[in-house]
Amino acid sequence: MSDLLDYTGQTRTGRLRSWILSEMLRGAGYTAAILVAIALIVVAIRVVAWFLPPESQNAPPPMPFSQVVEPVDSRLG
Repeated sequence: MSDLLDYTGQTRTGRLRSWILSEMLRGAGYTAAILVAIALIVVAIRVVAWFLPPESQNAPPPMPFSQVVEPVDSRLG
Protein backbone atom coordinates (compact mmCIF):
# COMPACT_ATOMS: atom_id res chain seq x y z
CA MET A 1 0.00 0.00 0.00
CA SER A 2 2.86 2.37 0.72
CA ASP A 3 4.25 1.87 -2.79
CA LEU A 4 1.17 3.33 -4.46
CA LEU A 5 1.71 6.59 -6.30
CA ASP A 6 -0.49 9.59 -5.56
CA TYR A 7 -1.45 12.36 -7.97
CA THR A 8 2.03 13.97 -7.69
CA GLY A 9 3.76 10.76 -8.75
CA GLN A 10 5.49 10.23 -5.41
CA THR A 11 5.20 7.39 -2.97
CA ARG A 12 4.45 8.09 0.68
CA THR A 13 8.08 7.44 1.64
CA GLY A 14 9.26 9.75 -1.14
CA ARG A 15 7.00 12.53 0.11
CA LEU A 16 8.27 12.00 3.64
CA ARG A 17 11.89 12.13 2.48
CA SER A 18 11.20 15.32 0.52
CA TRP A 19 9.52 16.92 3.52
CA ILE A 20 12.39 15.97 5.86
CA LEU A 21 14.94 17.37 3.40
CA SER A 22 13.02 20.62 3.04
CA GLU A 23 12.80 21.01 6.83
CA MET A 24 16.53 20.42 7.24
CA LEU A 25 17.33 22.91 4.47
CA ARG A 26 15.00 25.47 6.04
CA GLY A 27 16.79 25.06 9.38
CA ALA A 28 20.15 25.43 7.65
CA GLY A 29 18.89 28.60 6.00
CA TYR A 30 17.79 30.06 9.35
CA THR A 31 21.16 29.19 10.84
CA ALA A 32 22.99 30.80 7.93
CA ALA A 33 20.90 33.96 8.32
CA ILE A 34 21.72 34.16 12.02
CA LEU A 35 25.44 33.63 11.39
CA VAL A 36 25.47 36.33 8.70
CA ALA A 37 23.72 38.73 11.10
CA ILE A 38 26.29 38.03 13.83
CA ALA A 39 29.13 38.49 11.33
CA LEU A 40 27.69 41.82 10.20
CA ILE A 41 27.52 43.03 13.80
CA VAL A 42 31.14 42.01 14.42
CA VAL A 43 32.26 43.70 11.19
CA ALA A 44 30.37 46.88 12.13
CA ILE A 45 32.10 46.97 15.52
CA ARG A 46 35.46 46.44 13.81
CA VAL A 47 34.83 49.27 11.33
CA VAL A 48 33.92 51.64 14.16
CA ALA A 49 37.12 50.62 15.98
CA TRP A 50 39.18 51.60 12.92
CA PHE A 51 38.02 55.20 13.26
CA LEU A 52 38.87 55.50 16.95
CA PRO A 53 42.17 57.11 17.90
CA PRO A 54 44.96 54.74 18.99
CA GLU A 55 44.98 56.32 22.45
CA SER A 56 41.54 54.91 23.13
CA GLN A 57 42.97 51.39 23.10
CA ASN A 58 45.31 52.24 25.99
CA ALA A 59 42.82 54.21 28.05
CA PRO A 60 42.05 53.12 31.61
CA PRO A 61 38.87 51.10 32.08
CA PRO A 62 35.66 53.05 32.75
CA MET A 63 34.92 51.19 35.99
CA PRO A 64 37.37 51.80 38.84
CA PHE A 65 37.26 48.21 40.12
CA SER A 66 37.21 46.41 36.78
CA GLN A 67 40.91 45.64 36.91
CA VAL A 68 42.19 42.90 39.14
CA VAL A 69 45.32 44.20 40.82
CA GLU A 70 47.34 42.16 43.26
CA PRO A 71 48.01 44.12 46.43
CA VAL A 72 51.65 44.81 47.25
CA ASP A 73 52.83 43.20 50.46
CA SER A 74 55.34 45.54 52.12
CA ARG A 75 56.56 42.82 54.50
CA LEU A 76 58.22 40.88 51.67
CA GLY A 77 60.48 43.85 50.99
